[in-house]
Amino acid sequence: MQYQLSISGIHYDQIRKHLFPGDHLEAVAVALCGRLAGKGIHKLLVNDVVLIPYDECERSADFVVWKTDRIIPLLEKAAKHNYAILKIHSHPGGYEAFSSLDDDSDTRLFSSVFGWTDGDYPHGSSIMLPDGRIFGRVFFPNLKAEALNKICIAGDTIQVWDYSTKASGEAEIGRRTIQAFGEATYRLLSKCKVGIIGCSGTGSPVIEQLVRLSVGNLVLVDPDKVELKNLNRILNTKRADAEKGRHKVDVLKEAILEFGLGTDIEVFAKNIYEDLTCQRALAECDILIGCVDSVDGRDLINHLSTYYLIPYFDIGIKLEANGTGGVSKIVGTINYIQPGKSSLISRGLYDAEDLKAAGLFRMYPEQFPELVKNSYIKNINVSRPAVISVNMMLASYAVNELLNRVHPYKVDPPGEFAQSTIDLTEGCFIHQAEDRLDIDAFLISKVGLGDRKIFLDLVELSHLK
Repeated sequence: MQYQLSISGIHYDQIRKHLFPGDHLEAVAVALCGRLAGKGIHKLLVNDVVLIPYDECERSADFVVWKTDRIIPLLEKAAKHNYAILKIHSHPGGYEAFSSLDDDSDTRLFSSVFGWTDGDYPHGSSIMLPDGRIFGRVFFPNLKAEALNKICIAGDTIQVWDYSTKASGEAEIGRRTIQAFGEATYRLLSKCKVGIIGCSGTGSPVIEQLVRLSVGNLVLVDPDKVELKNLNRILNTKRADAEKGRHKVDVLKEAILEFGLGTDIEVFAKNIYEDLTCQRALAECDILIGCVDSVDGRDLINHLSTYYLIPYFDIGIKLEANGTGGVSKIVGTINYIQPGKSSLISRGLYDAEDLKAAGLFRMYPEQFPELVKNSYIKNINVSRPAVISVNMMLASYAVNELLNRVHPYKVDPPGEFAQSTIDLTEGCFIHQAEDRLDIDAFLISKVGLGDRKIFLDLVELSHLK
């Protein structure tokens, strides 16, 4: 079993500022966490944070004693909803282990926590070092502890600290990547799990690049089969694949395994709305990349990002042509979504009416034209022109933006590139900073909620088991 911790950039910054006020004394915070409880993985997902005031603590350079009165509301919520409690404190001197004082403190705290809560699920304790790195452990009802294997931060930058014993990729294969971005970034990529939703003209070049960057694990999702009209842009597809009606994800998996570069592949020839196993596999990912046109699909991925604290790259391309060679617009946009800040809907990429239309088209494709004709619903464009050179350019930009989030290399900080638009017809590049975009007032309350009785609290998914 793998035990992991995920924190949004908002909560991480809040915690780090509190734990290191500049006086070189230990400080402490406590978080309420949702959970992802999988078969081989258990994630703690920070939902809310209580910063224990300095004047309620006895603080020194190597210990902190604090009153627990402030966390009673968190304990009540944890008991009611089966949430986790996470204690996080600082080691301002940089000591990279739990001390004997920490062991005694945690034993007393979690004995009390398990007295408040029922169930066998773990709670957590972690330490932040002066450079911002975090390590930790989880406790069980018998007060035995196991180390956290991975800790992920989904903020302006993507930080991943992997403490598992899994070996990195083959160094010789990654030599040129290491020369460009360093050994640490190469190791990070080799231990990352990335979900790609949509494996066609944009998704396939994204997948190709991630494999050749030595990303360790990929989850590929696309319900469609290869057709002759796809062969102009889907990498690694052949006429024979179209003639046999093979699923896109199966063709891509076969090609990736033949590369022999060490990437593990899990595929789902499913619509993201129609398979709970697929949805939960995506929830276990460290990064999500959406290459889909449908607004309901994009909105579902945005919810996954929020509930499970996963950074999300959305790639959208608009190519307007008259069908006879006249091109009026070629525009592509990469949106980087981090939990608790702006969303695709708050950025104006679609609205409630668009979601309604997309949902009806997905559920009632045959009746949809009649609904549009009678003005019950907005029309949607389901067949658009697509050209490999445009798809590959936007795919490459998105992958480079991912690299900039894990290994910042641009002159401007990553937060300046929350939304990047490339307009080929106008010959311009426009980017928007995260702090200039509207926060999603609805989704901010869903950050880190994790597993729910109905997946993502979406009624349309209530039938999935």
